[in-house]
Amino acid sequence: MIKRLQSLWVVLLLSSLPGLTPQAFAHHSFAMYNNTQQMKFTGKVTRFDWTNPHVYIEMTASQADGSTKKWTIECANISILGRIGWTFNMIKVGDQITVIVAPLNSGQPGALLKQVTLPDGRKMGNGNPAGPPDPKLVEG
Repeated sequence: MIKRLQSLWVVLLLSSLPGLTPQAFAHHSFAMYNNTQQMKFTGKVTRFDWTNPHVYIEMTASQADGSTKKWTIECANISILGRIGWTFNMIKVGDQITVIVAPLNSGQPGALLKQVTLPDGRKMGNGNPAGPPDPKLVEG
């Protein structure tokens, strides 16, 4: 009887482990973004969400025809960004920022951040998983 209870506890413990560590089993694909056609634009921050599983920047950017487009830009998680120098208050609503992004393949105004230039001129990346910005856009 005791051996049976011990076996039951082992089974229960082992079956609960995946639920305790979802990050260890998580997978994220960047296939929805077009990394070969990166773009650079400047706009005004309308929202900055410092949350997990991803940080988000929402901003409006002027278009060539004079209209504005609202963008939602996905960043890495707060753990990755914190390790490379980001802080929860470094981007504020109303800030004018320049971003280099990989746009959504669908053409919708969403993108994966590659680099952001802050109002004080600092350039911040998005961590290794997102990959680097296109060097031609960094210089230009």
